Amino acid sequence: MPTIDVPLQAPFIELNQLLKVAGVCDSGGAGKQIVASGAVTVDGQPEARKTAKIRGGQVVTVGDIVIRASDPA
Repeated sequence: MPTIDVPLQAPFIELNQLLKVAGVCDSGGAGKQIVASGAVTVDGQPEARKTAKIRGGQVVTVGDIVIRASDPA
């Protein structure tokens, strides 16, 4: 299971944009489609809100990919 660490540049990032920054998809629109498909969990819970605010310390899972958001420096 690959793990991707994403340091945040602000207090939060929208879920669809996090998927783009992590390289899971090519655009925020594609990220919205992934979320809409039901393939995304945040901290182990299914997440259907495309623009859910992801904060440092949260873990997003898409299939076998794990994305860890870290607090801004």
